Amino acid sequence: MANEQLMQSKKLAGSKPAASTQRFLDIAEIREDIVVMKDGTLRAVLLVSSINFSLKSEDEQQAIIGGYVSFLNSLESPIQILVQSRKLNVDDYLNRLKEHEKTQTNELLRNQIADYRQFVGELVTLGEIMQKKFIVVVPYNPASAQRKGFFARMSEVLSPLVSAKIREDQFQARKKELMVKVDSVRSSLNSMSLANAMLDTQSLIELYYSAYNPQSMESQKLPKVGEVQVEP
Repeated sequence: MANEQLMQSKKLAGSKPAASTQRFLDIAEIREDIVVMKDGTLRAVLLVSSINFSLKSEDEQQAIIGGYVSFLNSLESPIQILVQSRKLNVDDYLNRLKEHEKTQTNELLRNQIADYRQFVGELVTLGEIMQKKFIVVVPYNPASAQRKGFFARMSEVLSPLVSAKIREDQFQARKKELMVKVDSVRSSLNSMSLANAMLDTQSLIELYYSAYNPQSMESQKLPKVGEVQVEP
């Protein structure tokens, strides 16, 4: 009798839906190229180019260091600087070369494309070539989020989706303040000859998906934002 009750309780427990992964993430939603956190704060993400510092002359290196010091001193609020390293995936590039090889009528060029395609494939396989992304995260923390007490923060943990919903006028006002900070950071980066671009919604989804699912990202391509089906 006890064994039957135990088996029945396991069946009932197994029938309950599993907790959504979103419940354990700090991100509530991505809206209008902005990351909305569960505490109501916002994030803008910049993709920044790199500089080969070792190839610069001594004067250029000193200028870069001076520009970076000025950049740090100009900050009025904290930012986050990240470097994301991933194994370089050239499958799409190799597939394009293969298609171009099939349509090439010149036999000499066709053989050269085949040799080049084989060389690139072996180079990536043997060399473990890494692709690096340099990312700057610009946050905005409204005063209302800083005044929350202990019980308010606990309610956000227990019911994050409810607390994440902010009114449209609140979002637009906070986004406006955030963009002021973004423009200031981008101006400082430009002064150091660092090209930068603010990621849009699609790019943000791909960035966070690749961060949390690095292996799945290589084998499974994400659909476009308009093609994503969201369950109510």
